[in-house]
Amino acid sequence: MPFRKNKLILHSKNDLLTATLTIMEHKFITLSYKLYTISEGKKGLIEQTSADEPFEFISGFGIALDEFERQVVGLEKGAEFDFTLTKVQAYGEYFDDRVVDLDREIFCIDGKFDTDHVYTGAAIPLQNEQGDRFMGRVIDITDQKVVVDLNHPLAGQELQFVGQIIDTRDATEEEIIKTINGGCGCCGGDCGGCEEDGDGQQKEKKHGGCGRCGKR
Repeated sequence: MPFRKNKLILHSKNDLLTATLTIMEHKFITLSYKLYTISEGKKGLIEQTSADEPFEFISGFGIALDEFERQVVGLEKGAEFDFTLTKVQAYGEYFDDRVVDLDREIFCIDGKFDTDHVYTGAAIPLQNEQGDRFMGRVIDITDQKVVVDLNHPLAGQELQFVGQIIDTRDATEEEIIKTINGGCGCCGGDCGGCEEDGDGQQKEKKHGGCGRCGKR
């Protein structure tokens, strides 16, 4: 893929920063898809986008799963696709030791358990002793413990994407700068998602992210 060297002027509240950056030919890709999970030979539709509510993202920023991006970045407008990501290419294996028991008192506010935010099925933010923030999914609540699953919800499953490229073009310099300065670089879902760390554990994104499953 060709590269180009641009001089960008980035503004902050306190100063003017001039940086020389080597930037890839980023693509702004708009697509629709159906997402199927494949586990133990069983296939199920879990998500679907449309031309009215498509998934949009800028390539080259690690917004989408690496293999997902590789499969679609070179396709032309109107092209159809159908590909499957392995567990490793998607969200990794499912690990039983990533299901943890946490004391209920951790989730108490003024001595009262936080039932508004902590309930079975809820996605909750957590933080370890090093200050890293993670997302976990509550799978059970007992009198003493809250059982939290730190695996990605799609861990241990192959993912099949079937869809079509609605549009693809070079991203504008304004869109690229916005993404570099902290924008999520996508318009297909809610910002404030989570990504995985190197071990496949969910970690809250510092720059936000889109709510689609093609994302990290």
